[in-house]
Amino acid sequence: EHPWVARFIMAASPPSAPGEPAPPPPPLQYSLLLQHLVGDKRQPRAWDPAAFGGIPCPPKSEEQKMVERVMESCPFKAALACVGGFVLGGAFGVFTAGIDTNVGFDPKDPYRTPTAKEVLKDMGQRGISYAKNFAIVGAMFSCTECVVESYRGKSDWKNSVISGCITGGAIGFRAGLKAGVIGCGGFAAFSAAVDYYLR
Repeated sequence: EHPWVARFIMAASPPSAPGEPAPPPPPLQYSLLLQHLVGDKRQPRAWDPAAFGGIPCPPKSEEQKMVERVMESCPFKAALACVGGFVLGGAFGVFTAGIDTNVGFDPKDPYRTPTAKEVLKDMGQRGISYAKNFAIVGAMFSCTECVVESYRGKSDWKNSVISGCITGGAIGFRAGLKAGVIGCGGFAAFSAAVDYYLR
């Protein structure tokens, strides 16, 4: 029972003489009870996480707020995506070079086995090339998505589609209008699929 209910029952019950059974409690006055529960006499409860078994969280300092603002800024997100794209692209380039059978291929001697030095050189060159491309694409996409999200004031799948279209179109337009349109549509569809599975 609510503590106010017990208090009203005790206050409304008349005192009984010693040795006599206690009389039944009078009917509860719900109008008075509602004033203390939802009316003008209701007392606000102080939110105490410790009462629910939680850990009380101290207020954030100015340094913590500044760090959060920096981490949520578009330049930081773009830099983080650039670094992540560089690492992922480098790993992908090294992997593709390791399984490529055309490394060190010589048309004059097709049966010649490439040396370890040639394979390592090709792996390094391809890894750096892929890393640069992935870093540029990651930075462009992340920065564009952050700008679009800030402009729209919403965080949904449309931001990924718009950012993917802008990024793919910007990369494809270097090869012509048709390539730009294909890049816009393809990158937008890929971004929508990734966003759908991640959410």
